[in-house]
Amino acid sequence: MSLTSFLGNNADVRTRFKQEFHKPIFRVKKELLAPPLTKRYTTVGTAFDYLLRFYVKYLNPNAIDKEYVAESALTQLEYNPSLYATGEKIVSQAKERLAEFLQTGEMTDELIESALSLAYLDPIYRANQGHAYIGTPIDEKDIEDVRKLISIVNPALFKANTLCMLNPTFGIASMLVGGADADIVIDDTIIDIKTSKKLELKLKDFRQVIGYYVLHQIGVLGDLQPKPAIKKVAIYFSRYAHLHTLDLQGIISEDTFPDFMLWFKDRAKQEYGQINRLRRG
Repeated sequence: MSLTSFLGNNADVRTRFKQEFHKPIFRVKKELLAPPLTKRYTTVGTAFDYLLRFYVKYLNPNAIDKEYVAESALTQLEYNPSLYATGEKIVSQAKERLAEFLQTGEMTDELIESALSLAYLDPIYRANQGHAYIGTPIDEKDIEDVRKLISIVNPALFKANTLCMLNPTFGIASMLVGGADADIVIDDTIIDIKTSKKLELKLKDFRQVIGYYVLHQIGVLGDLQPKPAIKKVAIYFSRYAHLHTLDLQGIISEDTFPDFMLWFKDRAKQEYGQINRLRRG
């Protein structure tokens, strides 16, 4: 289970979210700056997630980072020495290229290629699938696509004043839903990255970023103390270079939110407990 599946697979959870949080009207109109060049939308999107985090680390040397999801996937490849060796090489090479980038600031094709190779490992950890794609040769069109996406990023959007976190979890709250991690935190804002062709605030994406805030209130981002104050959530639409920010003050009701959190915790425990019982059975 994960936050995404918890929200997506349970109608009662979606209904309760709709009752508690009202999605603002989205009226933004922007030009599509980076149209997709292949149909490998998920792989390119995940690769850009990695590359943007690399870039944000370059902008914020003191950013709090954690191991790659792709690195976590290696533990699920130990049964196959050949796949494990390939995966380990991908991860170690990516780290070497990242270290060089952090020194030089030069966005090389090799670094982009590593981001794409890491993207092929992610589904192993998240869904236990995609093993056949590990070590797949990288298409030049995908490199071109990801390069265009990173070239249109406005660095001012991702330069932190006080706090920068990359791929943080939510402590005990992540465990509550069987796993959850945000993309980026800049100061008081949780940012989710969407590399989609359409510029629209989908209801499921709105629920997701609000869900991150809920998890932070139940647990805490990165187990940091004192607990960071999160006042906004945002979605970065990478093909439009647009950061859409939502002020939580207009979305969270101080009167009803405490009861909602209690309900959320009980409902997640119920769901996660059922899954564990099925696995044991």
